[in-house]
Amino acid sequence: MNLTEAKAREVLLRFYEPDSDLFRLLWLHSSQVAQLAVDIARRQPQADCEKVALYALLHDVGIIRCHAPKIYCLGAEPYLRHGIIGESMLRNIDPNLESAARVCSRHTGAGLTKDEIIAGNLPLPHMDLLPETIEEKIICYADKFFSKSRPDHILDLNTIRTDMLRHGEAQLQRFDALHSQFGK
Repeated sequence: MNLTEAKAREVLLRFYEPDSDLFRLLWLHSSQVAQLAVDIARRQPQADCEKVALYALLHDVGIIRCHAPKIYCLGAEPYLRHGIIGESMLRNIDPNLESAARVCSRHTGAGLTKDEIIAGNLPLPHMDLLPETIEEKIICYADKFFSKSRPDHILDLNTIRTDMLRHGEAQLQRFDALHSQFGK
């Protein structure tokens, strides 16, 4: 385990039991996202690979407080809120994790606009939650290729695009823009 992984694990274990099914699934998923995200970041001269790795390992910290029993999440909050929950969790433990906290709240879908949140009556703050930095964009993109409900499977581009379109043309357009920037 490298230093970045050790730091991420230390942060996550403030909230998770290390031998729990939920932690094992979270670590697997986050490691998959981190590996792809770092591979992408290496091709982007302006991206910080170490930050990308750390932020990717922490991006789903908030799932512990959400309700998604099929993936061992036994909290009370709607799963859609895991990003903003994770943002709050990270901000409350270490001000040095501010950038990682932003990744948490901005990786859902291909990001969400204030108008989409209001129009969809989504249980989120009425504000834009769009990835802005190169690191946020890379992690948002990489996350789409891995599902916690099928951790042994890498999603293909057509499946991701179909899912994005189910959530609106704007989601698909934002994903396609990320793919144009980061896809191989």
